[in-house]
Formats: sequence, C-alpha cells, structure tokens
Amino acid sequence: MDLQLNGRTALVTGSTAGIGLAIAGRLAAEGASVLISGRDRAKLDAAAQEVSGKGEVRAVLADAGTAEGCAELIAAQPDVDILVNNLGIYEAKPFAEISDADWLRFFEINVLSGVRLARHYFPRMLERKQGRIIFIASESGVVIPGEMIHYGTTKTAQLAIARGLAEQTRGTGVTVNSVMPGPTRSEGIVEFIRSTVGDSQASPAELEAEFFAKMRPLSLIRRLIEADEIAATVAFLASPLAAATNGAAIRAEGGIVPTIA
Repeated sequence: MDLQLNGRTALVTGSTAGIGLAIAGRLAAEGASVLISGRDRAKLDAAAQEVSGKGEVRAVLADAGTAEGCAELIAAQPDVDILVNNLGIYEAKPFAEISDADWLRFFEINVLSGVRLARHYFPRMLERKQGRIIFIASESGVVIPGEMIHYGTTKTAQLAIARGLAEQTRGTGVTVNSVMPGPTRSEGIVEFIRSTVGDSQASPAELEAEFFAKMRPLSLIRRLIEADEIAATVAFLASPLAAATNGAAIRAEGGIVPTIA
C-alpha cells in the first residue's frame, strides 16, 4: 500500500530507540523526510545510521524534554507536515513514594514536550490546512496502572490534549490523533517487568509470561508488542489515507482495554 508520504517532512521525538526509532524508520521507508532527535550523541548517530538505510533522515542533538531542546528542534525545522510526540519515560513506583519532583519530571517530559512542539507547529498546520499530529500515549492513560500512577496520569493528559487540539481542526485538512500502545518491547522493558514481577531468577520469557498473567491479565495477545507494529499504525495515521480519522484514540494495546466510552 502506498501511504503517499513522499515529500512530507516528519519530526519524531524520542526517536533513538524503541517505538520512536521504529516510527522514524517506517516513515522514512514510506518516503517522508524524517527529523530525529535525542540527547545522547552516540545513540543519535546510531539511530540516524539505521534510519538512513530506509530513507531520508536528519538528526538533531536536542533534549525535547526541555524548553531549550524544543526550541532547538523548532529552529532546525520550522515547519513539518507530521509531528509525532513520542518522547516519554516510565517507572514503577509506589504511589506514596512518588515525590513532587517525580510528578513534575514526568509532566515536563511526557506532556510538556508535546505541548511545546504542538504550540508551534499546530497553528502553522492550520494556516496551510494540512498536517498530522500524533501523540504516542498508552493504554495506561485509560486503565491507570497502580504501580505507576504518575506515568498513567501523564498519558491521560496526552489523550486530552490530542482531543482538544482536534476540536480546533474543523473544516481543515489537519488531524490530531493519539495512539495507545500496550507494553512494547524496547530498551529496559525486561528490567521494568522484573521490577514489577519481582522474580530475579526468571528468564526474560518467564518474566514476560508472569507479567501478563499477574500485571496485565486483560491482555488478549498475552505478549509484548513489537515496536514495528506500533510504527505501522502511526504511519497510516500520518498519511493522507487516514484523513477521516481525527480526534481518535487508536488502540494498539493487545486488548488490555476491553471498552472505551
């Protein structure tokens, strides 16, 4: 299927590993010119090399989790056709131990990174009557996990922001959507699962099975999602073929969320 992304410019944050890297690679393979970002030069260079094997890519050393980093990205690429707000952090932590500093850090990185970039690019998209903004949220924004309430709350905020922006696109060719991945294979996921399951001796496969049995029992697929599976969904939403999808929260979470009101 031709997603008709030739000549489009995309910015993907948090794009040196995991879902972000997979999204960048898929968009590049579909013909888009992709700007990736990261705060670690070695990881950024490695990501750029990987994506360059699929299409056109440019890398900017910038921390999109800060106001300064967002300003650097905007300066490097004042206009984009596609903005994918993927940057995010997570951790398991008992609610009583989540400090004010933790809450502020999670909102700064997970929420304000996307807000700052959308605040610049969204009005320009509306002026051109063309553009795509996609927030990579999580099923945790709907089914808040007890082991990381601060993370889930930031994902709920992303869903709200995406829907609020979509309400302002009436009659234009701009769409704003969010994607809700479930637990996805990425750097650090084994240690995260180990921290929630608590079995230090189990193999990665055993940990994964126990995690879904105990922590995500509603999952229908009972496995980690692959980053490329999320990237495929995002690439479609970024394309002209998805023009009728706007203001939506697209579930790509393996069936953890049984219904959405």
